[in-house]
Amino acid sequence: MAILCFNPTLSSPSSLSFPTKHPQRVPHFAFFPSAPTPLTSPSSLSLFPKRIMHNSPSSRDPHVTRTSALIDPDGGALAELVASPSERDALRQETSTLPSISLKQIDLEWVHVLSEGWASPLRGFMRENEYLQCLHFNCLKMEDGSVVNMSLPIVLAITDQEKEAIGAKESVTLLGPSGSAVAILRRIEIYPHNKEERIARTWGCTAPGLPYVEEAITPTGNWLIGGDLQVIEPIKYNDGLDHYRLSPRQLRDEFDRREADAVFAFQLRNPVHNGHALLMNDTRRRLLEMGYKNPILLLHPLGGFVKADDVPLDVRMEQHKKVLEDGVLDPETTIVAIFPSPMHYAGPTEVQWHAKARINAGANFYIVGRDPAGMGHPTEKRDLYNPDHGKKVLSMAVGLEKLNILPFKVAAYDQVAKKMAFFEPSRSQDFLFISGTKMRNFAKTGENPPDGFMCPGGWKVLVDYYNSLQSEENVVKTTVGA
Repeated sequence: MAILCFNPTLSSPSSLSFPTKHPQRVPHFAFFPSAPTPLTSPSSLSLFPKRIMHNSPSSRDPHVTRTSALIDPDGGALAELVASPSERDALRQETSTLPSISLKQIDLEWVHVLSEGWASPLRGFMRENEYLQCLHFNCLKMEDGSVVNMSLPIVLAITDQEKEAIGAKESVTLLGPSGSAVAILRRIEIYPHNKEERIARTWGCTAPGLPYVEEAITPTGNWLIGGDLQVIEPIKYNDGLDHYRLSPRQLRDEFDRREADAVFAFQLRNPVHNGHALLMNDTRRRLLEMGYKNPILLLHPLGGFVKADDVPLDVRMEQHKKVLEDGVLDPETTIVAIFPSPMHYAGPTEVQWHAKARINAGANFYIVGRDPAGMGHPTEKRDLYNPDHGKKVLSMAVGLEKLNILPFKVAAYDQVAKKMAFFEPSRSQDFLFISGTKMRNFAKTGENPPDGFMCPGGWKVLVDYYNSLQSEENVVKTTVGA
């Protein structure tokens, strides 16, 4: 099942503008967002009593210059934390005078997320008051009394030895996995890292086997360090995919360049099949019927940490490229970009983070599927989360009040029409449900899925990937046997 979530936090057209490129650096919570002025809601959406969409194209003043920044960032401006080129030499010199903390890959991914404003209004790793609000309330309260959603702790763990080395210093250097300085954390605060409480409140489960926990929490230190982040230069991975890593500001600029009057985002961590495409294309059709002239799709795969059996990012990006080349999605109305966040697999808690981050990128529509950010229970043969709770939580989440939800029917493979289609209960025997696990098993075993399940070019990318894994396994077995 998939749903379309509307995020219409539009200000009135005359007030829409981009924030300045380098907003003044201020302490956490010093943000004063202006209250949005709701526009007239379309009468066609009176079917949805829970939350009514407030942005109808027909209600916009034709004499006002339109911008595609349909939603103001949380806090009123993007918290962009990368130093200007003129500051960088001095920062590099300063890093050598400070105690240092070595970052793991996931830590660097969070530095990336923070530096570009995906977590606005956060200006660094959370201090304790922010951490507690996030952990217990899934939101942050601003100084003016307004509330923004923040459902996942964005924190940095340090060891006893690192804490002792920092001593009374007020700033520390953050070293990337390669050993080079990537940022300075200023006005720091160190506080206890209660891992059990963090895990229980984020996942609602403390069973062993949670991928993010085992990678980024259990083996880390007993302290958390928060502060204001100043990143020396934009984070790059030099993996051939950096051109896909568009920041929220770059995406907003691209939406403007394409003269988008609606932006709908679709996050995924799996290859795109024709059921996904059906939802995305149907969303655009419905937006056009509502009166929008140029809705743009943001196809936004997650690019940070994923569990070991997920398809790697480079393979997914090549598969997504083939989806556009094969015409399944229209390149003229689609932007493919990488969302740099690590994946928690924390279900309804995490899906709030996914929605919030896309608001900061300017998207005002959000498609979310069944069991978003979910996974199987690590020790029992069942889902970890109720598959319908993600959409329900989004409809009630504090700080996401203007997120509107439009239910979609289930998409499945129609064995009569030989294509992906919306499920019809009256002829349920004609439909075949192909899960992501089943899709991966098809590719691993060389068995072709039904015609019309995925575009040929995209399917070949997956088959080639799993064939390469099989070849590597055979080489290892041969070497061990010798």
